[in-house]
Amino acid sequence: MKQNEELRMAGEYDSLVILNKKYYRIAENKRYEEGKALCYVNLAELNISLENYQKSQFFLNAAENILKDSKNNIHLARFYNIYSRLSSEMRRRDKAIEYNSKALEFIQAAGESELKRNILFNIYLRQATYLVGKKQPDKALIFFNKARTVDDSGMADCAISDYIYMHKNKDSTYKYITLAYNKALKNGKEDGVALYTNTIMGEYYIADKQYDKAEEVLKKALRINLKIKGIYAYYLKFIYNDLRVVYENKGEKEKAYFYLKAYTEAYNKTNTSLLSTINQDMESFITETKTDTEKHKSKIQWVIFLSFAGFSLLAIYAWRIINTLRKRKADLKSEAEDLKNKINDNRQEEIIEMARTNDPRFLSSFKEVYPGYIDQLLAINPSLENSELIFCAMLKLHFSSKEIANYTEVQHRTIQQKKYRIRKKLNIPTETDIYHFLML
Repeated sequence: MKQNEELRMAGEYDSLVILNKKYYRIAENKRYEEGKALCYVNLAELNISLENYQKSQFFLNAAENILKDSKNNIHLARFYNIYSRLSSEMRRRDKAIEYNSKALEFIQAAGESELKRNILFNIYLRQATYLVGKKQPDKALIFFNKARTVDDSGMADCAISDYIYMHKNKDSTYKYITLAYNKALKNGKEDGVALYTNTIMGEYYIADKQYDKAEEVLKKALRINLKIKGIYAYYLKFIYNDLRVVYENKGEKEKAYFYLKAYTEAYNKTNTSLLSTINQDMESFITETKTDTEKHKSKIQWVIFLSFAGFSLLAIYAWRIINTLRKRKADLKSEAEDLKNKINDNRQEEIIEMARTNDPRFLSSFKEVYPGYIDQLLAINPSLENSELIFCAMLKLHFSSKEIANYTEVQHRTIQQKKYRIRKKLNIPTETDIYHFLML
C-alpha cells in the first residue's frame, strides 16, 4: 500500500500497474483472495484519477465480490473509501456520503497502524469535500480540520484554503495556502501535493489581482502535471481556465484565447493517448484475473454441448436464445433512451446551477448541452464577446432580467441595456420577442 501510494502521487502509472500485477500473482499463489481485492481497489483508484470510470467500476465490482463477507476492517474501509470517490465523480453525492460513512465506521473499528492513519486522512478529506457539494459548510470544515490533524503533508491545508477561497475570505485563504505551499517547497517533490498547492496558490493570486505571480505558479502547476504524466487528469482543465483568466486580465487576448480553447478541449474529452496506454496495460491485467472465470465457463460449455443430443433440440434452443437476445436488445435500447434523457435532464440542471453561481465553466458546459447554438449566434455576428454569449445563453435558459441581475450582481437597468445591445448586434426587430428569437 505504501509503494502504491508513492507511485500514485508521483504519477508513475506504469510502475503502479506492474506493482499490483506482481502482488496479485503473490495473492493468487497464496490463495489469499482479499489480497487480490486490494489490488483491484488500487487499480480502481488509478482509473478514477484518469477519469476512466468504466474500468474503475469493473475493478470495484471485482473487489466487492471478494470482500462482501470480509471481516477485515482495514480492507473494507479502503474499499468503501474508493467507492465513495467514484460515486462522487459520477455525481451520486448521497451515495458518496453513504459509502464514505461506511468507510469511517470500519476504519474506526480497526487497530492502530500507519495504514489506518493514511486511510482515515483520505476519508476525512473526502467527507469534507462531499459536504461542501451538499452545501453543508460548517460540517465540512469539521472534517477538513480532522484531516489536518491526521496528515501534515499540506494536502489538507490546500483543501481548507480552497474551501475558504470559495467563501471569499482572502486573509484566511492566504494563511492556509501559504502553509501548504511552504511545506511543498520544503518537501521538494513535484507530485500530486505540489500540483494541488500551486493550482490553489494561483487561484488565490488571481483573486488578489496579482496576475504575474498567478501566471508563475500556474505555469509551474502545468509543468508538474506534464511531469507526472497527467495522472490527475481533472486538474488540467482548471489550470487552463485559471490561465485564461490571468491573460484576460493582463490584456493578452491571444494567450487568453489559447487557454480558453485548451480548457474547452480538456473539459470536453479525456486524454485519448494516455487512456489508450493505460488501457493496454489494464487489458493484460484483466485477462490474467479472468483465468478462473474462463475455466468455469469452459466446463459449462461442455455440459451444454453434451446435453443436446440431437440437431432438433439444438435448433429449438438456438431459436429461444435468438428470441431472448432480440427482446434484450429492445430492452437495452429502451434503457439507453431513458438513460440519455436522464443525463440530459441532469446536464440541464447542472448548467442552470452554474449560471446561478456565476461559474466560469458555464459557457463551455452550455456548449456541450446545446452544441452548435453559440456558432449560430457567431454566424450572425462574429464580434460577439464572451460576456454577451453568456448573456444570450442565460436568456436561452429562460432566466428573467431580474434573475440575471441578481446572479451576475449588476443593476436591473444594466440588464435592459445589455438586451438593447444584443438586439442591435443580432438585428432583432423591435416587434420580435428576444426570448423567442434566441430559441433559434
